[in-house]
Amino acid sequence: MRTPLLQRRSRTFQMKPYNVLFTLLVRFISPHTANRISDFNYNTDGYEGDGAEDGKSQDGSETLPYIDESPTMSPQLCAPQGPDGETVSPTPPEGLLPGGDTEKGLEMKKLVLSGFLASEEIYINQLEALLLPMRPLKATATTSQPVLTIQQIETIFYKIQDIFEIHKEFYDALLPNIQQWDEKVTVGHLFQKLASQLGVYKAFVDNYKVALETAEKCSQANSQFQKISENLKVKGPKDSKDCTTTISMEALLYKPIDRVTRSTLVLHDLLKHTPKDHPDFPLLQDALRISQNFLSSINEEIDPRRTAVTTPKGEARQLVKDGFLVEVSESSRKLRHVFLFTDLLLCAKMKKTAVGRHQQYECKWYIPLADLTFQTLEDSDSCPSIQVLPEHELEEMKIKISVLKSEIQKEKKAPKGQSRVERLRKKMNEQESWLLTHSPTIPFRIHNKHGKSYLFLLSSDYERSEWRESIQKLQKKDLQACVLSSVELQVLTSSCFKLRTVHNIPVTSNKDDEETPGLYGFLHVIVHSAKGFKESANLYCTLEVDSYGYFVSKAKTRVFRDTTEPQWNEEFEIELEGSQHLRILCYEKCYDKSMLNKDDNEIVDKIMGKGQVQLDPQTVQSKNWHMDVIEMNGIKVEFSMKFTSRDLSLKRTPSKKQSGVFGVKINVVTKRERSKVPYIVRQCIEEVEKRGIDEVGIYRISGVATDIQALKAAFDTNTKDILVMLSDMDINAIAGTLKLYFRELPEPLLTDRLYPAFMEGIALSDPAAKENCMMHLLRSLPDPNLMTFLTLLEHLKRVAEKEPINKMSLHNLATVFGPTLLRPSESEHTKGQHITSASDIWSHDVMAQVQVLLYYLQHPPISFAELKRNTLYFSTDV
Repeated sequence: MRTPLLQRRSRTFQMKPYNVLFTLLVRFISPHTANRISDFNYNTDGYEGDGAEDGKSQDGSETLPYIDESPTMSPQLCAPQGPDGETVSPTPPEGLLPGGDTEKGLEMKKLVLSGFLASEEIYINQLEALLLPMRPLKATATTSQPVLTIQQIETIFYKIQDIFEIHKEFYDALLPNIQQWDEKVTVGHLFQKLASQLGVYKAFVDNYKVALETAEKCSQANSQFQKISENLKVKGPKDSKDCTTTISMEALLYKPIDRVTRSTLVLHDLLKHTPKDHPDFPLLQDALRISQNFLSSINEEIDPRRTAVTTPKGEARQLVKDGFLVEVSESSRKLRHVFLFTDLLLCAKMKKTAVGRHQQYECKWYIPLADLTFQTLEDSDSCPSIQVLPEHELEEMKIKISVLKSEIQKEKKAPKGQSRVERLRKKMNEQESWLLTHSPTIPFRIHNKHGKSYLFLLSSDYERSEWRESIQKLQKKDLQACVLSSVELQVLTSSCFKLRTVHNIPVTSNKDDEETPGLYGFLHVIVHSAKGFKESANLYCTLEVDSYGYFVSKAKTRVFRDTTEPQWNEEFEIELEGSQHLRILCYEKCYDKSMLNKDDNEIVDKIMGKGQVQLDPQTVQSKNWHMDVIEMNGIKVEFSMKFTSRDLSLKRTPSKKQSGVFGVKINVVTKRERSKVPYIVRQCIEEVEKRGIDEVGIYRISGVATDIQALKAAFDTNTKDILVMLSDMDINAIAGTLKLYFRELPEPLLTDRLYPAFMEGIALSDPAAKENCMMHLLRSLPDPNLMTFLTLLEHLKRVAEKEPINKMSLHNLATVFGPTLLRPSESEHTKGQHITSASDIWSHDVMAQVQVLLYYLQHPPISFAELKRNTLYFSTDV
């Protein structure tokens, strides 16, 4: 599959109004991806969160940052294209309709149509909201005090009435067909008629830029029109509890452009679920052909807003890139919005403004690109040291945020829960913003050769590379140093609000409820190979996924020595926490000790290429592997992936076998082996302590899944060469095998029976009572479980003793192992419970599970013999 758009650093990618549009375009890149579009993408939300326009909570207080729905870049509408650039045939590929399963296909077709009809209702309401002020404005245009002139009105609302009538007629004709659905119902003629009227949209698109500019000028000149244009009321669907939402005129004027793309996607899915011998099939094909041709014809014609500001000398200063970065300033972390223009870098923060007023930026500093340098390693000594929070604090905050999400969902369903929802959202916004500010650790230092230096912290080498490359590309031009006057600086900073492409910090509380929450579970990725290197090198890849608004490195392939075509074929299991993107970075390994980076005491490896793919649930949630290629600066990395949702991955499978060790009750294994602790546990612990105790991120970094499966098979079959395998295997694979063993136990090591008591015991506030209870619970465990737990406990304490080297504290280890050792079997845990989503399952009791293990890890050494002998633990007079 070709993914050319993935190479581009698209400015629309992080923009709220463009999130869905960009997703649609990526799906259109090839026929292979185009036909994977799901029926269930057609929510009734009309794409964007129209209610978030004003950026204020119900009590009138500001909820930072302000969310502006207006587009700031040209939306790229394009028809599906094949590898050769030709438009893809609208004929769906063979095999999409199950053989002979016509009834199922037509039922799916009805679902697609129902979803589209619901969104069509919202679209009509949006068009109606635009038309509502048009009539009174026209009435005042002929009076002595007009708000707008007739010409201005006709420019702003050009063709809206015609588009409204077209879609109202289409909706009224489609509705009865769905209400009286059967296999003979035909709708193709309705879509064919809708497509034939796209000429009206062409006229709208041609006028779009002028309409926006006119509306903006009129708003600036007339406060009455400004108030009208910023507070248009859109009716909700008929069965919606919320009567109206408020949205700006600028955002509504963008809706027709968005709608054409949506209609084309629907046609793809209708064809997918329409038998070829159905009367609708040729009509839908024709409608799709017309729509695709229309999209192709207007692709480059839309320019919704200027993307540059003019300097006093008449030169255009173009905004190239912007985004939220964490700056270390006065020994504390501050979230900044950084703007890269064609000739300077500007660092700004959002100013606090009065309720009801537009927010503005305040410039903190700027550096002309002619004076900007990246600090050398020798220079970096003078910069402030970076304070890094313990990982367990970040994990605990994630769990708190997840619990808040669950509470918000519950309150929404309560009759009078809306007021509490706002309070919970505000709290979640604070916590997510804290997490976003305190998570990044990768230094990005820049220097003004005539002034001071500045330090940013990023969460990923990917971002650092992007910012560095963007700046260096601009510096290749003949740049002149510039000094801005206070007035020039004020004008430039004011323009940032309109020019910005990244509108809000990437936290969940800034997203609409209907926006995809991301994936929770495990992503299995096989990194196959890479091609396109011009010279032999020592090459490896790292994998990153996004989590809570920032990216985290999750896995790393081995270094393939001295080659131009590395063949890794390594599989990784990556845990996802609301993730939406996977990044792959390809590095050349550097063995030159003189290249040691003083920031993180690691040798600097060279990035050879980087790329990103969207984790589309419809693509990766199939049971089969999905193969893909990322193109990065001429390098192609081939990989495969598949996804297991958390609600499936958390399930413990009841024991069905007596042979082997994985998935077999622990007492069965120890009895067969005539041992107190299973052989697999003893051997993995011994190997980790022998050569993995100094490994950074031991037990946290994923091992190669194929290696883990090989070890699993060896232990299950009691292979004679197991010790040789262990000595040759990557240490992260051995650590992963031990974790997998405990995860696949048919019941947790600390047992289902005692789970409620562990949850109650850890919640006790009196230290003596807690001690009494927690030790009593340990003694209540079966002997094999207790011996194994105590063995693992002492091992993890020894690992934590090396925290300065391996970066694994007791808190980190408790976070890794707590849920694995305590999470109860599904049948026991979920009796009488209704858990609504995968993220609820993840957050449910996780914090308590981590705290239970942490309690024992922080406890003085616990002796099996003493524990069994000591009856003090069962006294009520402690």
